[in-house]
Amino acid sequence: MILVAKEFMRYLAVSALALAVDLGLFSFLMRVASFPWMLAATIGFIAGVGVAYWLSIRIVFRARRLAHAPGKELLAFALIGVAGLALTQLVLWVGIEQFHANPELTKLFAAGFTFLANFGLRKFVLFRRRAVVC
Repeated sequence: MILVAKEFMRYLAVSALALAVDLGLFSFLMRVASFPWMLAATIGFIAGVGVAYWLSIRIVFRARRLAHAPGKELLAFALIGVAGLALTQLVLWVGIEQFHANPELTKLFAAGFTFLANFGLRKFVLFRRRAVVC
C-alpha cells in the first residue's frame, strides 16, 4: 500500500507537469495561433500524454507489464487517456459553448475529473506486477 501511495504522489506531480504542458499549449494555440478550441485541446492533450507517459515510465511506476513492448505500452497508455480526452471535450463544450465560461478554467475543471480515473486504469492495466499463477 505504501508503494501505491508513493506512486500516486509521483503520478500527481507528473500529471501536474503534463497538465501544464497541455494547458499551456491549449491556451497558446487558441489565444495566439487562433486555433479552434477543439483542435487546440486535442493537440494539447497529445503533448500532455507524451509528457505523462515518458515521466511515468521514468519516475512514477516501477513495474511495467509491457516494458518488453514499449510501442504497445504507449498505445495502451494513450488509449486510456482517450476516455479522458472525450470527457474533457464534453466538459469544455458544456463550459465554453453552453455557459460561456473561461476556457482555461473549464479545462482545469475537466482535468479534475480525469486524474483519478487515469491513475487507476493505468496502474491496473499497465503498471503492476503480473499475477503469479501456480
